[in-house]
Amino acid sequence: MTNVQQLPERDQVPEDLTWDLALIYPDDQAWETDFQQVKQQAQVTADFQGKLSQSATELYQGIVALHNTYRHLEKVYVYASMKSDQDTNNQTYLGLVARASSLATEVATSLAFVEPEIIALSDDKLAEFVQAEPKLNEYQHYLDDLREQKGHVLDTASEKLVTAATEVFGASRHTFNVLNNSDLEFPFVVNEDGDPVQLSNGVYGALIESTNRDVRKGAFEGLYSIYDQFQNTLAQTLTGEIKSHNYLAKVHHYPNARAAAMAANHIPEKVYDNLVTQVNQHLDLLHRYVALRKKLLGVDELHMYDMYVPLTGEPSLTYDFTAAKKEAKQALAILGDDYLSHVDEIFNNRYIDVVESKGKRSGAYSGGAYDTAPYELLNWQDNISNLYTLVHETGHSVHSWYTRHNQPYQYGDYPIFLAEIASTTNENLLTEYLLKTQTDPTVRAYLLNYYLDGFKGTVYRQTQFAEFEHFLHTADDQGIPLTADTLSQQYGEINARYYGEAVISDPEISLEWARIPHFYMNYYVYQYATGFAAASTLANGITQGHPQAVEHYLNYLKSGNSQDPIVTMQQAGVDMTQPTYLTDAFAVFAKRLDELENLLKSN
Repeated sequence: MTNVQQLPERDQVPEDLTWDLALIYPDDQAWETDFQQVKQQAQVTADFQGKLSQSATELYQGIVALHNTYRHLEKVYVYASMKSDQDTNNQTYLGLVARASSLATEVATSLAFVEPEIIALSDDKLAEFVQAEPKLNEYQHYLDDLREQKGHVLDTASEKLVTAATEVFGASRHTFNVLNNSDLEFPFVVNEDGDPVQLSNGVYGALIESTNRDVRKGAFEGLYSIYDQFQNTLAQTLTGEIKSHNYLAKVHHYPNARAAAMAANHIPEKVYDNLVTQVNQHLDLLHRYVALRKKLLGVDELHMYDMYVPLTGEPSLTYDFTAAKKEAKQALAILGDDYLSHVDEIFNNRYIDVVESKGKRSGAYSGGAYDTAPYELLNWQDNISNLYTLVHETGHSVHSWYTRHNQPYQYGDYPIFLAEIASTTNENLLTEYLLKTQTDPTVRAYLLNYYLDGFKGTVYRQTQFAEFEHFLHTADDQGIPLTADTLSQQYGEINARYYGEAVISDPEISLEWARIPHFYMNYYVYQYATGFAAASTLANGITQGHPQAVEHYLNYLKSGNSQDPIVTMQQAGVDMTQPTYLTDAFAVFAKRLDELENLLKSN
């Protein structure tokens, strides 16, 4: 008799493989106490309305009160959301998330007066206040950022109306999250041992890499059969999200949603355009890699479910979580003892929620707030992909540690644009480490294949997503209905252009848009691709021993949001307003593709 593999319930997961959220609040009652305190803090801060322009003291105290309120709110929200993420079926914590979200909206609405009042100050008046109260210099970059938004911040009454609707604007995203992580019931398929296993996003990620073609085909068709059933509903949730992005951009007088999203981090739009242009100019490399995949797999037709299986057969390297932590530390040792001490802290103090369990949020992330540990959520599988995920998320977490311990609260976070560089630098360092330490030709071939797949998945695939995301926003802006048929047709065409003639455009892949959570995140995905390319430059400098490369990298990790991210990267040695870092990254891809082709020929 075969054994049916099902995900464990939350209470069946060993404690040492769960994160310790008691480090944030010892129990829910402590959370409730802070929840009420945030309400009181917000009321105190709201009393500054109309007073910020009266004196330097009022301005300074008002800004301090604002940041203290949000500092405690973030802690309250993070606890609730992470508790819910560990089991999205838990109604208690779904309730806490709902309350925290409502509180966030309430606070943001009552404090929406702050930015308009600061922006309304004349340059002379603000300079006078800074001279009168030197402590305002601690907020100089914050003030500069605000005043750069002149023309895009509405009057206080209007900002309050917009802010009060935050939950309404986020309804589509939240609906998708619950549907995708909790309510969709995926079918059972057969794994490599011939046993039935219930699909989940995590299980799918492992099965799609199986060397058994029937297994990956079954997983592929089984997963998309469910998204096919709900494609019209999912088209509506996605449409609602896109419409909110476009509406908010217009309300704030931006020409489009992309301009609004990138202005938030002071990223020039040419960074986005350079990425799309350079990727399209280098699609020949991807087509060449796909053709090699078809040849090596020895198939008459290459399908999209064949795109993730290792070309060299069964993975030569597998890691359980303990072994993965050890390997990660060895790969990251090049960054120095201080960096490793923070990796140890994360690995050894239950900051990581490891095991996939029933109802747990899919995927992986690094989370937390300024006053919490840098937590990580994983859905562990014993493969090299999950080793890379661990190193990736630990890159985020150590970045958070350095930022929070070297910057005051107002600069104690960092934009996503910088975040993805830290995480993918770690990935590049892992690749370099493994290629240097693994001499077996079979293992090296696997690693080269893995790197090329990672590049494909990060630079090419995320730019593919970015192109589709831009289509979504521009089409809606032009009044084109975003029906399921329209979305599937456009996505299928972009996918076919990216992967070329060597691969069959399976009808299921046209539905991939329906399962990608990042399409709900407003021009987010391009930063994965730019981050990977910039990380390639940084990692190359570190591994080649360039003078001060590690020092410059650690300074970048410590910078937080204390200056514009473009400036931070320029100081670290990468000018992301120019295409050079992208062409350098494609040169590495071409070099490793050459090496893989030659290695496979000689064997």
